[in-house]
Formats: sequence, C-alpha cells, structure tokens
Amino acid sequence: MTLHLELLPLLAVIAGIAILIKPKLLNYIVAFYLIAIGLIQIFNINIQF
Repeated sequence: MTLHLELLPLLAVIAGIAILIKPKLLNYIVAFYLIAIGLIQIFNINIQF
C-alpha cells in the first residue's frame, strides 16, 4: 500500500484544524497559508510523502 500526500492539501488541513482549535488566530493562519502557497507555486516546490 502506497500513501501519496502533497504539500498544499496537507497545509490546508493543518490550517483548518488550527482555525478550529484557536479561532482568534484566524488572520495569522490565513496570512501564513497564503504566503506558503504563493512561495510553493512561485518556486514550483513539489514535496511528496
């Protein structure tokens, strides 16, 4: 059995869980998520687990 995970969906799940746990951090989590996605797509980073 092979498990194939990509970075962007993993970041989305982590951000969603963090928002559910600490809703007051929503602005920081969204900002970090958008910056991370932007950098990943600019530099075409393909991290697969």
